[in-house]
Amino acid sequence: MVTTMARLHIVIVGAGFGGLSAAHGLAGADADVTVIDQRNYHLFQPLLYQVATAGLSPAQIAQPIRSILRKASNVRVILGRVTGVDRHRRVVRLEDREVAYDVLVLATGSRHAYFGHDEWESVAPSLKKIDDATGIRRRILSAFEQAEQTDDPEARRRFLTFVMIGAGPTGVEMAGAIAELAHVALRHDFRIINPRDARIVLVEAGPRVLAAFPPTLSEAALRSLERLHVEVRLGKPVTECDEMGVAIGDERLQAATIIWAAGVASSSAAKWLGVEQDRVGRVVVGPDLTVPGHPEIFVIGDTAHAVSHDGQPLPGLAPVAKQQGTYVARVLRARIASRAAPGPFRYRNYGAMATIGRRAAVADFGWLKVDGTLAWLLWGLIHVTFLIGFRNRFVVLFDWLWSYATFQSGARLITGPGSH
Repeated sequence: MVTTMARLHIVIVGAGFGGLSAAHGLAGADADVTVIDQRNYHLFQPLLYQVATAGLSPAQIAQPIRSILRKASNVRVILGRVTGVDRHRRVVRLEDREVAYDVLVLATGSRHAYFGHDEWESVAPSLKKIDDATGIRRRILSAFEQAEQTDDPEARRRFLTFVMIGAGPTGVEMAGAIAELAHVALRHDFRIINPRDARIVLVEAGPRVLAAFPPTLSEAALRSLERLHVEVRLGKPVTECDEMGVAIGDERLQAATIIWAAGVASSSAAKWLGVEQDRVGRVVVGPDLTVPGHPEIFVIGDTAHAVSHDGQPLPGLAPVAKQQGTYVARVLRARIASRAAPGPFRYRNYGAMATIGRRAAVADFGWLKVDGTLAWLLWGLIHVTFLIGFRNRFVVLFDWLWSYATFQSGARLITGPGSH
């Protein structure tokens, strides 16, 4: 009698860039793959700020996970929220069940950190999910509506003041997009207020915007923001944040709309596993992206503290997560085929980009640093290329070009709770 070994069961938690890349790499492999995510869609986060500022609709930057993986017959999708991992029993705990695994890939992403002031989250939302983006869009557009309706000059000034906290790529992109919304897209829409009176303030505790970029590109970004009439406050942190506004150092600023783009914390993966973590909660992994002592557990993307060949921690960027997901799939395919595993993971840095506004962006390719119109065109083409699905690429590219040609913003709808 001949017995056959059971197929390897690989569980991937998270369908972001890393998790999906791993699932794509394992499509057709001699293994059963289960992808678990608490949402039924994959989100292209780099364009989320465009939804928040009414430039794109949510459907243009998201696609159902089942649709993306429909041709991978060995891949199953489970919609559910993971609450823990039992690494001794090798099971993933969901709210209503357990899923056993032979190999586990954790790609659970990150969340914004409020530096011990979690109470600020209700008045200064961050931008990680579609719900965040539509909620922020509702706040921004409602602020203009409320400013139009009030007769109180002080209240009107507060409604027309927008504060972005954190001058990394998200904060810079949001500030530039709100400025363009006020100065261009909404300029003819109101009768009492002039949207161009809006005050957009970008606050950064550090000495410059886009601190991860070279100083020359930070300076270029700062000049672009100033041309858009964005007030940039550097070197002073926000010390207070409530429904009426913020305190920047000793100065009090009245503002109805506050957006948080400072600080990142990892998911709960390290707590689930009970293993070593870094100061922001990322799981410390080895050169092959496995948890030390647990070759059956991989951790990738924003959830992982992985280092480059020079010993520096890898950034929490989409290209890092995608390359790690592809690498893990190669390692697992080698295991399945009883082949030698590939060498340690090495990240190939193809550059970093951030956009500030129409025809204003910065791009750092290492050997080449670009700002202005060329960087903006490259930013648009590269981000559209990264989108999942041909239809998404075509629609977003069309809307992007249409918005540029007509100065119109395409999704200025106030929807959701409190939209009345």
